[in-house]
Amino acid sequence: DNSNFETINILKKIKNNKKIKIFFLNKNKGDGYCRIFGIKKSKSKLIAFIDSDDIWKRNKLKIQYNFMKKNNFSFSYTNYTPFKNSRHYLDTICPPKKLNLNLFIRDTSIATSSMMINKKLLNNIKLSKSPNFEDYFLKCQVLKKINFAYCIQKNLLNYRIKKKSLSKSKLRNVYWFWKINREFNKLSFLKSIISLSSVSYNSIVKYGFK
Repeated sequence: DNSNFETINILKKIKNNKKIKIFFLNKNKGDGYCRIFGIKKSKSKLIAFIDSDDIWKRNKLKIQYNFMKKNNFSFSYTNYTPFKNSRHYLDTICPPKKLNLNLFIRDTSIATSSMMINKKLLNNIKLSKSPNFEDYFLKCQVLKKINFAYCIQKNLLNYRIKKKSLSKSKLRNVYWFWKINREFNKLSFLKSIISLSSVSYNSIVKYGFK
């Protein structure tokens, strides 16, 4: 995604690994675009995501793959530990054992870097018009296609809490969250209010006022 020279040099050291395929973009396109780009390029039956500032625990992919294969699940996620920096870790987040769309719109505690999804569910995924809500929009699209996503109740991820510095960006986030719920999820006005209130409350409980 038009990474800096330091990142490019690190990637060049591992690009000869036959198990790794690296694509370089000449222009920064954002997380959502890169995820869809990677999905289209991948030949795997399962897709996992990792943001640049999150950290997978050792054997995360192996444990999660075996969990999905054993139970014949098409979408799974894990517990995770939020952190602000190397010295400031919060309590581990344990999402519900399973979530469907109706539950997810009130408790969005699926960390993107904890997910593993059957690639078939990611066909025809669209990009959100809001750069801050690509993750939420992607998960809503997938959850519309299945009954439930399932949690492997092991802490397999350290998830970095990103700073939200401008109050106007928070207002913009509320706007896009509301817009996706009303236009894509087809929620009524009342259900949209309940969704927004529940997600805001759960976010404060999990992360505090980040």
